[in-house]
Amino acid sequence: MPKEVIHIEESLNTETLYNSVKQILQSARQTAYKAVNFAMVTAYWQIGKMITEDELKNKRAEYGKAVLRNLAERLTEEFGKGFDERELRKMCQFYRLFPIGDTLRPELSWSHYRRLLGVENEDARKWYMNEAAEQVWSTRQLDRQISTLYYERLQLSADKISVKQEADAKLQAVAPEMFIHDPVVLEFLNLKDYPALHESTLEQALIDNLQTFLLELGKGFCFVARQKRMRYEDEDFYLDLVFYHSILKCHVLIDLKIGKLTHGDVGQMDSYIRMFDALYKNDDDNPTIGLILCSQKNEAIVRYSVLNDAKQIFASRYMLYLPTERELQQELEREQRRINILDTASPKS
Repeated sequence: MPKEVIHIEESLNTETLYNSVKQILQSARQTAYKAVNFAMVTAYWQIGKMITEDELKNKRAEYGKAVLRNLAERLTEEFGKGFDERELRKMCQFYRLFPIGDTLRPELSWSHYRRLLGVENEDARKWYMNEAAEQVWSTRQLDRQISTLYYERLQLSADKISVKQEADAKLQAVAPEMFIHDPVVLEFLNLKDYPALHESTLEQALIDNLQTFLLELGKGFCFVARQKRMRYEDEDFYLDLVFYHSILKCHVLIDLKIGKLTHGDVGQMDSYIRMFDALYKNDDDNPTIGLILCSQKNEAIVRYSVLNDAKQIFASRYMLYLPTERELQQELEREQRRINILDTASPKS
């Protein structure tokens, strides 16, 4: 065997060995980091528990303040920053809001839990904790989801299906409505003041920020294609965005619309779904879902078209800027009133 071939094989073997060792070390470091990180989270929980119990035992607020001040000074002197009175109070709050230590998620850091302390609703707080752990959200991603009332929007999206039902249904048949959010907040695109916004501009911005867009869409969405071409006889049709949903086991077609939802948009999506299923749906896929993202929803069309009773076509309104919490709350209240009106108007079985 020529020397050159031997050297190449040795080089390849060395590179393979190096990559294998590197992977082991990286995995070990990550595991060690997570273990140390959660050990500190557990320690902060225990500290909060001890201080809280000590305050309750003595029942005197002035005594508690003096003890906490002294404790903070001594801990800071010996262990450095991170143990002032404010931080110790955070640890006490941590214990009060998460009284059962066994329910804490080891995947999350103290920074995650500090952000969760600001969530007043207990159900929302638990949901954010579990979702952040399961979806591997960074602290910044968790902060964004809390700031945009992600939990509340998910609860009111598509037929009032609650987050609890979503969690309970994980081992059962899952309804598509659980994964269609309304409204969809696209503030990360930074297009609020963009003059003469076009659908192609919006589409390009979404592709450029695909990771954040997937985060906003929710769990299970996997990007497949942009401007997917479908040919029928001698005519071409193009889908703006195509995703595959790993939980629903089906394709999701997204059509982007600037302006108000029209009957034509709904009819076009219906045709696209039928065509896509005929051309690309696999035998083991569930029926394809269509989602029309529009800047304005037409309530008459939502009420008196296939959107009212179809389980394959949905319309959601997108918002190009991050509203204030009050604005989002008003949006949710409007959506709740709309749903109640539709429920009242629907014939009872």
